[in-house]
Amino acid sequence: MGKGHFDKAAGLAEGLIVLQSVVYGFGDPISKIAFDAVPVYSMMSVRYSIAFLFCFVLFHKKIADTVRTVPLKKWLVPGMCIGLSYLLNNVALSLTEATSVAFLRSMSVIFTPALAFLMFRTRYSWKQMLVQILVLPGIYLLCVRGGLSGFGAGEIIALLAAVLMGGTLVLSRRYLADDVDPVSMTALQGGCSALLALAGCAFIEKGVDVSGADAKVWAIILYLAIACTFLGYLLQNLALTKISERAVSLLQTLCPVMTAVFSFMLLGEKLSAAGMAGAAIILVCVAASVLMTGTDREEPEGGAFRSRR
Repeated sequence: MGKGHFDKAAGLAEGLIVLQSVVYGFGDPISKIAFDAVPVYSMMSVRYSIAFLFCFVLFHKKIADTVRTVPLKKWLVPGMCIGLSYLLNNVALSLTEATSVAFLRSMSVIFTPALAFLMFRTRYSWKQMLVQILVLPGIYLLCVRGGLSGFGAGEIIALLAAVLMGGTLVLSRRYLADDVDPVSMTALQGGCSALLALAGCAFIEKGVDVSGADAKVWAIILYLAIACTFLGYLLQNLALTKISERAVSLLQTLCPVMTAVFSFMLLGEKLSAAGMAGAAIILVCVAASVLMTGTDREEPEGGAFRSRR
């Protein structure tokens, strides 16, 4: 594969994560409308179940072949990581302020390269890690704008959710480089998310309750299921076949920026000066990562990833 072709493919992968951030950014504010009518875990259970069934109907043969031929850990562990991450994120939201959760959840930008090193001895240049660290003040200004509300059970759970999301990116990338295709990984991650959400719903809400959902709420649920879950997971898995988990985690810091934009457009929520400064820092860091010479774009070769450094 030639250098020009590979760079184009990596650039497309970066674009997929930007698109994922736009999709998630629109999903966050409209979720508030649905949460007024449907309990959180009931919403998650229905959302992830629809996403899995949608993917299974379209790609059931490919999914069944993956389950039959690929070692269990290569799809179950990433699936459980992403499902637990989202489940714990919602538990954290019930225990502490949403701004604190948003900031701590974004700490996956640090946990991801750390886990990649601990698990697989993946190394990055000091420039790449500097950009990764410099994005944190931007996330803080955008999400918190005044200080954390404290550090209790909710904050600890949010940090654990961030660690699990970092683990999702690291493990998904490794196993996608072997013999799990992106579509199957997407479906099986959605299935694991659905099972964990249903379990949380059974214990916390004593069963699925969508009796308060009207046509508008069902439209939101369908968007969250098809766009945010099926498409969002698929975009992430496709990107991980071309660029590193570090690059993906940094690009995903655009999500709170997109959430702020759509919250202003749909809900009239305005950013403070500190919030706008934070968004600007995030955008500069993302641009620096993409334009940086010697970026950690990587190309599959013989079933594994080869660093181009």
